Amino acid sequence: MHPLITPEALADALSARPATVVLDVRWRLGGPPGRQDYEVSHVPGAVYVDLDTELSSPPGAGGRHPLPEPERLQDVLRRAGVREGGRVVAYDAGDGSVAARVWWLLRWAGFGEVAVLDGGFAAWEAAGLPVTAEVPAELGGDALGDVVVRPGQMPVLDADGAAALARDGVLLDARAAARYRGETEPVDPKAGHVPGALNAPSAGHVGADGRWLGAEELASRFAGLGVSGGGAVGAYCGSGVTASSVVLALEVAGITSAEKPAALYAGSWSNWCALDREVATGG
Repeated sequence: MHPLITPEALADALSARPATVVLDVRWRLGGPPGRQDYEVSHVPGAVYVDLDTELSSPPGAGGRHPLPEPERLQDVLRRAGVREGGRVVAYDAGDGSVAARVWWLLRWAGFGEVAVLDGGFAAWEAAGLPVTAEVPAELGGDALGDVVVRPGQMPVLDADGAAALARDGVLLDARAAARYRGETEPVDPKAGHVPGALNAPSAGHVGADGRWLGAEELASRFAGLGVSGGGAVGAYCGSGVTASSVVLALEVAGITSAEKPAALYAGSWSNWCALDREVATGG
């Protein structure tokens, strides 16, 4: 399954087999909760999943959005109806970065048939496709999914691994340029970046219409940063969420592959700060 799917293709997939589960993961840094948007309008049949409480462990030394415990993730996915041999599509309200977290998590969990809705909920609405405020009934019994989470199927970096990759390979920082340079830091206790990391803001993966850039455009963007394939590459951001979209973008660009994906520093800058590691500033 290609990591991106158009609204039209998703509409077709909803009536096809195997069943496609749609996850609404709209979220805003600092709120209000994305569930409020979901309850007003969403893709028919979509199940809302919360980034903070269901797709992450509680914040702490591991960062603001540590990876969820495998058992917890499996429970969340089963309650959403995810089944072995099925498919999952995730969407958000922004540039696809939060939906990419779902894509990455399911790949990490050993579930390969997962994609991000290109352009998110805005693209679905712009295509004139149906929306609803009806919330699906909570699943139970035989209706529950049967997916089995097999963690560890995507490469994950800790702080030492991130430092080594920034020194010996390519570590991409997905945050906005001002945060990377240390000019501002609205969330974490320190401003700056991992020494040796390069800036590749996640917002640069999409065009003015909110759709993802094509493979050639993404490849050109990464080539401008010195990333063209063959070497070790990884990504981080503030808390490990938007960096997932860098991992996805590298695969769409053909620089990495499903067999050899980029690594993710899951704790990201929030973990780096908690460990009081060395900080670099400037461009």
